[in-house]
Order: sequence, then structure tokens, then C-alpha cells
Amino acid sequence: MKSLVLYPYPVEYDGQSLQGHYLMRGLNEIGEKSIPCTRGDGDSKVLAYKEFKPDVVFGIGYWGDTPDLVTHPKKYGFIPVPWFNADGWIANYQKELNELPLILATSNWVKATYIRDGVNPENMHVAPIGFDPAIFHPRQKYDSAVRNIRHLLDVEDDELMILTIGGDVTSKGAQEIMKALGKIKDKVPKWKYICKTWPSVSTRIWRKFENQIIGEFGFQNKVKYIQGAFPSEKMATLLNACDIYAAPSRLEGFGMIQLEAQACGKPVVSINVGGPVDTIEHKKTGFLAEVAYENKLSSNWAKKRMGFERNHKVKFPEPKTFDYRADVDQLAEYLFKLMTDYKLREKIGKAAAKHALEKFNYRVTARHISNLVKEHVLKEKIEDEIKPTVVYDSFYSN
Repeated sequence: MKSLVLYPYPVEYDGQSLQGHYLMRGLNEIGEKSIPCTRGDGDSKVLAYKEFKPDVVFGIGYWGDTPDLVTHPKKYGFIPVPWFNADGWIANYQKELNELPLILATSNWVKATYIRDGVNPENMHVAPIGFDPAIFHPRQKYDSAVRNIRHLLDVEDDELMILTIGGDVTSKGAQEIMKALGKIKDKVPKWKYICKTWPSVSTRIWRKFENQIIGEFGFQNKVKYIQGAFPSEKMATLLNACDIYAAPSRLEGFGMIQLEAQACGKPVVSINVGGPVDTIEHKKTGFLAEVAYENKLSSNWAKKRMGFERNHKVKFPEPKTFDYRADVDQLAEYLFKLMTDYKLREKIGKAAAKHALEKFNYRVTARHISNLVKEHVLKEKIEDEIKPTVVYDSFYSN
């Protein structure tokens, strides 16, 4: 099978770029031929179609990227196979998507979201994102790089380090974690909470609310923010430096960093909805707090690239959930268990690393996707290629 993979290329440090990069690498390493291409550059894609002539064109993104990932390859006579995440709703392109032989969803929650909003379930299959076990694997606390990063973060040897990574960290549940820590602050060993953010408008806005929580609980010397782009190797070191990874995300289609944290042998505290349900085994590789409440919207603005005119508001027949909030009491309970029980952290961490390696390394994902394509997209072509030639023996032909 020859495939072209469309994603933010050359590879960047964001989730979609790494998703495409690991798929392309994995396919090549299991014996398939695959090349990368940037998804938004029409000229580069046309050149790749002409020179490489792929059997399928994989596209990494969400439903709003349908023009680049689906319409464009179809226009030139190639079969698109989008590998979609979701942002809570699907406003358009149902017709175009329902014409495809195969759509990949990063989690069961993503699949359910597309089906709810009118995409045919017959052609949707779940394919989790893979990680690189050569980078994300357990390391000892006395590893020099691990010790150095804890020192740079002012985390003492006798302090537990709780970590949340991603975007504004509020979307990853940082406020809920702070409130949970506020409930148990006098009952647990020494700790610091590290929040790794990306500079953005939402980061600045939400920081004001988080500063209020920090002030309320007296966490000024307990919570530390860091920001910027980290290469995968540095991200793996940061994950290995923590004792507990905490991310009860408000909306999580997959949860790549939660998976990488498990791969590094860390117990994960998350939420029992969305992508984490697929990647975390409750009480075995981490803890999943129940949803306390949901934020619903009865309408939302759609953008021009989504296939609408400018300033178009889509009204929903029934309000749709746009984010969730984890139960803070349960988060406090799970954090307390992990923070006060070293053996439990070790047990869950070891199980998490084994679970991630066996089920989610990028070669496993590539093999799964290859099999889905051969079964649902290229089945007839493959059968024609392997159809035996019949040769009759002269004795029986007389």
C-alpha cells in the first residue's frame, strides 16, 4: 500500500503534526510505502499526487479541514482517508464525509460526536494515536536530566511533583486540580504543582481566574507556571520528572500527553469522558473522576472555512455539550491516595507503562490503520492483485 499523509509538515511539536508524523513513520517501518506532505499547500499536494501516485491519502485534522483533506485529493482522483479529532460539534460537510469508504476517529468519543451530528457510522472506525517508545519511556529519578529539570523547577527531592501540560492548562482541568488540592492541602506530603502552558490570549485570560484560586488557598509558593515549545525529548524528561500527571480535561478528543505520561510510568488522574476513557484503565493505570456537570450551548458561530458565509450562527435543535467539569471531590480523593501511597504510585505507574507500550506505540497504530484501509478501501484491488493464475495439467485437459 502506498500512502500520502497530509499534516502540519515539516513536523512541529503540536499534536496533529506528531500524529501524522508517527503514522507515516509507522507505515514505513511495517513495510508500507508512505510519504509526508503539508496539508494546506495545494501545489505540494498536486506534485505528490503526480510523482508518488498513492493508493490512499491520509489527512490529519478535524471536520473543518475537509476541503484540504477530502475535497482536494478527490478532485485529483485519489481516495482520501481522513483521521479526525473533534472540537465538540460537526457543523458541515456531512454529505462529503458520508461518501467516503473510511473515516478514522481518534477515540470512541470523537466517533460518537460525528455520528450524533449526521455522519454515517458505517464508515467510521476508531484508530488511537500512537507514541514513540524510544522517546517516552520510564526513567529513574536519579537520572541526571530528570534531576536537573526538577531542580530548575525548584522541586525538592522530598517534594511530590504534580504536572499538567497543554495550551492554557485550564482546558486540561488545572483549575479543578487546584481546587482538589485545596481540599487536601493539610493532609498530604510536601508537593508542588507545575503547569506547562503555551502563550495565547486564552492563557492570559484564564490565568487571572487561576491566580484567584491560588490566592484563596495560599498556593503562591506551591504552583509554578512554565511555557513555550518543548521538543519531544524535553517533554519526555519533564513527564519523567513528575510523580503524578493530572489532566481532567474539559474537552479531550484523545489525550496524547496523558498517554505519553503513562508511557513514562506515571499514574494519571483524568476525567471519565472523551479520549481518556479509551487510554486510561481506571484504578489500574490511573484514575478517572466522574463528570460533575456539562456546559451546553444552543448555538455557535461558524467560520467561512467551515463552509459557511461570514458571521453565520448555527442553532442546535438540542443544546450540545462544549465542555465538561470533573468532580472535584473525586479528584481530591484520587490525588490523596496517590500522594500518600508510594507503593500505589509505583504499581500504577508500572502498569501504565506496560499498557501504553503494548497498545499504543506508533507501530501498533500504523498496523491497525493499514488493516482498516485494506479491509474497507483497497479490498477489491488487493484481491485482484493476489488472484491466482489457473494452469491446467495437460492430462486433465484432454
